[in-house]
Amino acid sequence: MTAPTPALAVPDPPLFLPHYGASPRVAVQRFFKKYATTSGRASRSEFWWWVLVSGIVCSLLNLLMTSGGRVYPSFGHLTAEPVVAIGYALFLLWIVATAIPSIALGVRRLHDANESGWLLLTVAIPVVGQLVLLFLLILGPNAEGRRYDEQPSDDGAIRS
Repeated sequence: MTAPTPALAVPDPPLFLPHYGASPRVAVQRFFKKYATTSGRASRSEFWWWVLVSGIVCSLLNLLMTSGGRVYPSFGHLTAEPVVAIGYALFLLWIVATAIPSIALGVRRLHDANESGWLLLTVAIPVVGQLVLLFLLILGPNAEGRRYDEQPSDDGAIRS
């Protein structure tokens, strides 16, 4: 019986290309490395792993914000413990730190489906716009989306 051969290590694609089949760790790393980059594309795995990680962090911060308040029957009002203020401060810091790269990631995800990044603004249309955007973000990759890729030149510089 022969021993199984280890799988060949596939190198990560350069940052200017989407990483199909990205792991959660790779997706989060690429999210922060491409902080405000709207050119190029992002794979579904890059996008949805980040959405999951961000959702978990927001849920934990929400738990921290809501777990420190107490209602005192004799006073009839809610009093906040210091942990609530810490939770709100951390949540605000998280939102400030991830708002711009989250928008950039959404634009790159739309590019992978060969859609304009401006369609991200449909989220402002109540219900219908949000459902349309969800559908667009779920779409698979479209080869024509390569037009949004940055192209490395012969001298090593990257051009859009």
